[in-house]
Amino acid sequence: MTSTPTKQWVLLLRGINVGGRKIVPMIELRALLKELGLANVRTYIQSGNGVFESDLDAAALTENIETAMEAKFGFRPKAMVIAADDFMAAIENCPYPMGNEDSKTLHFFFLSAKSQSPDLEAITELAKESEAFTLTDKAFYLQAPEGIGRSKLASNAEKKLGVATTARNLRTIMKIADMVAGNKARRSAPIA
Repeated sequence: MTSTPTKQWVLLLRGINVGGRKIVPMIELRALLKELGLANVRTYIQSGNGVFESDLDAAALTENIETAMEAKFGFRPKAMVIAADDFMAAIENCPYPMGNEDSKTLHFFFLSAKSQSPDLEAITELAKESEAFTLTDKAFYLQAPEGIGRSKLASNAEKKLGVATTARNLRTIMKIADMVAGNKARRSAPIA
């Protein structure tokens, strides 16, 4: 009898399915993750968001996923694997309002590691008057009411933070949170 993995993870892939390049169909991504032995795999939209369960640690999961994707798709996207508890904590600790009107203007940049020497002066200079930002150990929050596409701060955040990041808007964050909650509910449901 095999045991059920006990830790839930969030997967955020960087730079796939953008502009017709680095194409990864989600049905193939789900199948690949299952082939790696990950349980309760679910994905959301084409930008490479997933939730799964595994007893491996983040470093092993990242390496396994990136290596398998390179073998299958011919390129190695950056995979950010975040403990579901840390992902949910980033939502709970968000310093900005999270109403429907903020779904496209509030962005969470998840950090690959704690930013040891962020250039906060440059970040402040890049921010428009309408923009607000907050940096924590695991996330950089950006409220960009005029849109992220027009934000010099958004396009330079990673460089100024000094660590790899991947960003998602509030709408996507909340959909992933729903998947995390759904997996947790399925796991704790009594077996009939």
